[in-house]
Amino acid sequence: MKNHGTVQSTIEPKETEITETKVFIASEVTPIDEPGTDEQPGFKGYSYNLVEYDKDEYIQMIQEQNTALENETTAIQMALCDVYEMLG
Repeated sequence: MKNHGTVQSTIEPKETEITETKVFIASEVTPIDEPGTDEQPGFKGYSYNLVEYDKDEYIQMIQEQNTALENETTAIQMALCDVYEMLG
């Protein structure tokens, strides 16, 4: 993973962009419209946080998140069964 921090672009980023070998995640996208000065032109575009993953690293991260969600879902289902038994 490579965290690029806050970056700016004139093109609105996709939330997730997948290439042949990388996955880019853009978050906290904010439109920017800065006026220019005599010395510098203005900027109209977007500011956002950008994180880059190798594709295999991203797949592993998603798999771990899925496993955690499955475990949480099972725990919630078991708790609901207990509640239903107490009501029944």
